[in-house]
Amino acid sequence: MTRTLRLLTSASVLAVAGFAATPAFAAGTTAGSTITNTVTVNYQVGGVAQNAVSATDNLVVDRKINLVVAQLGTTTTSVSPGQTSAVTGFTVTNSSNAVLDFALALTQSSGGTAAHGGTDNFNVSNVKLYLDTDNSGTYNAGDTLITYLDEIAADATKTVFVVSDIPLGKSTGDVANVRLTATAAESGGAGSLGATVTQTSGANTAAMDTVFADTNANNNVAGDGASFAENDYTVLAAALSAVKTSKIISDPINGSTNPKMIPGATVEYCIAVSNGAGSATATSVALSDPLPSQTTYLAAFGIKVNGTVTSGACNADGVAGGSFASNTVSGTLSNVAAGATSTLVFRVTIN
Repeated sequence: MTRTLRLLTSASVLAVAGFAATPAFAAGTTAGSTITNTVTVNYQVGGVAQNAVSATDNLVVDRKINLVVAQLGTTTTSVSPGQTSAVTGFTVTNSSNAVLDFALALTQSSGGTAAHGGTDNFNVSNVKLYLDTDNSGTYNAGDTLITYLDEIAADATKTVFVVSDIPLGKSTGDVANVRLTATAAESGGAGSLGATVTQTSGANTAAMDTVFADTNANNNVAGDGASFAENDYTVLAAALSAVKTSKIISDPINGSTNPKMIPGATVEYCIAVSNGAGSATATSVALSDPLPSQTTYLAAFGIKVNGTVTSGACNADGVAGGSFASNTVSGTLSNVAAGATSTLVFRVTIN
């Protein structure tokens, strides 16, 4: 290999390496850039080389407006009735070849199929939008309350969290669908939302024209300088039911053999709390049972909580707990999971 060839080869390797290190931008050449192209013409007269002539053409790169709003995540946000600060989210990508602001609008559906299935049947409240300031992908206290996206670079993607409250009284499977729409706006400078971008009409001009390149993907309208996507909240509630039963334990005449409900008889009450299958786990399940005036609480037996039920009958397997005050039996059950039953048992005597 000659020295010249070796040098050329090395230069080629460097050129390839340099090309590979150059980042590729989907948005393309920056809007407003001037592309200059100069041609040189060499010629001879009578075999003598003459001064070359040249010609230059300048063109201004027009602005292509394109943006995409997409769901954050692939599943619905599971929420509880009465939950505050429930979070779902979206990503907003500036696929334009220019820095832009984006006006944001959050709207709620009124019926119809929700983003992840099911039918929209309620609205959330106290809705706020937050920018994922630290790019963590998770809503936290450091995120910024916003109404628009400010100075978004070409090819940049921002995450917007929707934070809202869920009304009480909702049942498992209820769905609230939300839509985030982003509309392209001029770069208004840091801290200021620019005017809505308008498309250049008519023939191409020598200046920087504007072309809307957004598509009709995901039911959007093509070429309107805006994009939307939908996400939703789905309620997972507890479905508690309570059954209160009583059985006679003994009486002063018959003891525990065929006892009757006579004064002085001991009666055992059982409160069984059940949670429906497929429901959310019920926590802090507090029971309060004022006693009838014709009965007297039997302190010697106490109160047993977190017992079980077999074939609809309470078992005597609870643990000591609860309290008795102001003629009222109270107790708190441990978490009652979906499909589970837990009991509170106590005894009284008939006055």
